[in-house]
Amino acid sequence: MTITLQLTPEDVKALSVAYKHLEHPSMAVRLTHFVGMPIERSLKLLPKTWHANLRQGMNRTLLTALESVISPLDSHSGIAAQEGYHKLLAATSGAVGGFFGLPAVIAELPMSTIITLRAIADIARSEGENLGDLHTRLACLEVLALGGRTEEDDAAETGYYGIRIALALHLSKVPEKALEKGILQPSHPALVVLIAAIAARFGVVVTEKAAAQMVPILGALSGAMVNIIFIQHFQDVARAHFTMRRLERKYGPDLVRREYDIFSRAERK
Repeated sequence: MTITLQLTPEDVKALSVAYKHLEHPSMAVRLTHFVGMPIERSLKLLPKTWHANLRQGMNRTLLTALESVISPLDSHSGIAAQEGYHKLLAATSGAVGGFFGLPAVIAELPMSTIITLRAIADIARSEGENLGDLHTRLACLEVLALGGRTEEDDAAETGYYGIRIALALHLSKVPEKALEKGILQPSHPALVVLIAAIAARFGVVVTEKAAAQMVPILGALSGAMVNIIFIQHFQDVARAHFTMRRLERKYGPDLVRREYDIFSRAERK
């Protein structure tokens, strides 16, 4: 007799919420509601040099942030995430950027990224992840990619599993010994490409954040609120991503993928 494993009603509900946040990231929508105009119009307020400066500094920012984030956190899993605490830190950081304008927004980016990654790692730990595992650290970085989309993404890569597969492909080219030496000292070209792929998608959301902070009528208060929206966005995506990983550990990746696809097919009908 074959026993077919099925998700509990509680886990089906968790999967449904995860699907919503992973397939429909809402950062731009939230910012549009806050600034009172389409975020695309806000993007025009950014000088052309912003995008160049962002590309130059994003990879370095991610590596620095990852190094600063994981080690201070207790690696024991199952501890409740302190989401409100990280929102407070983000609001304080954003207020400084909003008060002093675009130069401060650029300078504040590493700090807001560190706070965001700490919040993501905190949620990962609460979902049973071991922060001492380098693959968990990479999964934290994956959240930054899952929260954004690029114009270069094709239809196969824009969905949750498409992005995970694309990132896993880069990671598969990194020798296990390279991972054992530490993600923070990348020497293998595939690892450099992996960080660049994550940075490209994360940069989309960072640009939207900066555009909202540059709306003329907004100041320090808006900088705080924009950062709260920013970190809430990634907290939602992180909770969804690590819910998926928890369910995969419990039921197996194949079953969870099939259940996920049910929501996708229902949405297309």
